Amino acid sequence: MAEKTEARFEEAEKKKGVILTSIAICTTLLAWLAYGYPMVMGILVMMAVYLMTGNRYQWVYIWSKTYKRDAIGVRVLLATMFRIGRWERRGITVVSRWAEVVKMDPDKKAFVMDDRFLTFREGDEFSNRIAWYFKLQGFKTGEVIALFMETQPEYVFIWLGLAKIRVTCALVNTNLRAASLIYCLKIANCKAVIFGDEMTDAIKEIQNELQDIPLFQFNSPDRKLTPILPNTVPLATELMEMSVEACKDVEPAKPRDTLMYIYTSGTTGFPKAAIITNIRYLLIPLGVHNSAQLTSQDVIYDPLPLHHTAGGVLGAGQGLVLGCTVVLRKKFSASNYWVDAAKYGCTVAQYIGEICRYLLTVPEGPNDRAHCVRVIVGNGLRPQIWQQFVDRFGVKRVLEFYGATEGNSNLVNLDSKVGAIGFLSRLVSSIYPLTLVKCDEITGEILRDENGRCITCGPHEPGLLLGKIDPKKAILIFSGYADKTASEKKMVRNVRVENDCYFNTGDILVMDHYGYFYFKDRTGDTYRWRGENVSTAEVEGVISNLVGLKDTVVYGVPIPNLEGKAGMAAIADPEKKLDLNQLAKGLTSSLPVFARPLFLRILPEPPLTATFKLRKKELIKNGFNPNSHTDPVYFLDLKTERYLPMTEKLYNDVIQGHIKL
Repeated sequence: MAEKTEARFEEAEKKKGVILTSIAICTTLLAWLAYGYPMVMGILVMMAVYLMTGNRYQWVYIWSKTYKRDAIGVRVLLATMFRIGRWERRGITVVSRWAEVVKMDPDKKAFVMDDRFLTFREGDEFSNRIAWYFKLQGFKTGEVIALFMETQPEYVFIWLGLAKIRVTCALVNTNLRAASLIYCLKIANCKAVIFGDEMTDAIKEIQNELQDIPLFQFNSPDRKLTPILPNTVPLATELMEMSVEACKDVEPAKPRDTLMYIYTSGTTGFPKAAIITNIRYLLIPLGVHNSAQLTSQDVIYDPLPLHHTAGGVLGAGQGLVLGCTVVLRKKFSASNYWVDAAKYGCTVAQYIGEICRYLLTVPEGPNDRAHCVRVIVGNGLRPQIWQQFVDRFGVKRVLEFYGATEGNSNLVNLDSKVGAIGFLSRLVSSIYPLTLVKCDEITGEILRDENGRCITCGPHEPGLLLGKIDPKKAILIFSGYADKTASEKKMVRNVRVENDCYFNTGDILVMDHYGYFYFKDRTGDTYRWRGENVSTAEVEGVISNLVGLKDTVVYGVPIPNLEGKAGMAAIADPEKKLDLNQLAKGLTSSLPVFARPLFLRILPEPPLTATFKLRKKELIKNGFNPNSHTDPVYFLDLKTERYLPMTEKLYNDVIQGHIKL
């Protein structure tokens, strides 16, 4: 995509160069004719010199192509900054903003799922019951309670109720199990766990590790007969005795106080608990709301998990912060996506890149255009399927954005530029300072000049995206993680001047001449698969334990026409004693499906160089093609959950898309 843009730019640049050079000559003649009028003559001479020196005409051409886009971008940025700044000065938090939203239309549907819904009034009353109950249980300001539950209308109001008594909620990924789940509860210092009845098996598995932590089981209203796990509190029953009135004697929170933790995979280790402050929760949905030009009358289709930022902040926040109706779905369904959108009258729909690909695999039918969706919002829509997606489903606008849960480096594609994840106008570079710097694309190590400063990338040069951290501006804050050491690792200092500080996104992007950004790759030891970030260090640790601490390397490998990279593990097995069936069984019970390596490569010796470094670069280069080396390669059959030998036919079926992954 970037190469095509460059070619088009150069071709257009040549044509415009001839035209603008001619204009410069004409301007010179006009300056000669303006002899006797010094001011007019001076202006015309300066214009002629500017146009005739250095290739200046290219900037005129770029401006002519981007001024409308940039003007919209400036308006969106300033509108968002002004409103979020005003909210911060007024001391607005998510709880106080919610109180304002409820008053707008109390009986309007807030969250809808299947045939059940909660109005703004009902949601407020439910959250008040939560607040009263946990206040009476003795939980105090600043303490943390984990929420481990699949999507349902009550989900958002549980953590909102806790926020009303200034108790922080940790939104735990429902895919986590065993050691990963325990780690997430401990890293955030959780004092209790609220879990949905559908998660009882996962809780039962680790219950012995949670003996000192109170457990509260919430049974969904549509599954009241689900048995209560022993030694847990039946929360739904207890709430019936609570008042629906608001707690009056709680000191209000401040905009920069911690509201919740959202777990995000980093470059190493277990998931990190990213701090989401009140002001950040307000900012994310507000920025998208302004960018997409939404109103409170819009209906949002949000089929994404509520423990993720995309589903639980960007999507759910449209209801909590801006008064939209939000339609939820417990689990994404490609065949029901447009059916749901039409059924509930949705005008806006959310996606991640994988969702768009799945939707295109559904056979064409009448539901493709039987909806009212005018804009889709999300990230990861691949350039190769972008136009096909828009043409088939009749969506007028794609609002592709880029951002991280904890990061301050956000980009938005306001004009539906195919393949772009956003843009940065020169008009706002001083108030919204993002920069691409040169780095080693394999290791992610930042390259510096002789003065120790980062080296800025030019157009079409791949670089690591950094965003300046400025605690004085809400849009440039980096709140970090519960683990302060992890926070420090994401900061880069002395980028442009002495002692400045930037947030390291860990992503390699490319920017063209027009200021559009395109995603290229991720650095470090993380790859993305099925819309999830996978930590190679975590998977390596699990495999190593399962195979008797053998040397193991985990990495991501690309598969043609699929987004992200699939997991592959290279295991050293000199004695040839590896039991693949036991390994597959162990991975199934220890890792979520997106983190299980799809391919295995069995090595005759440890994958080390002469200096005892892992040969990851060479392994990545070989990929899963059995013909690129002599080592046996295996493929994880998702139906039988067993590893099968990678034959040439199986390899061809995978790369040609004949096997559903």
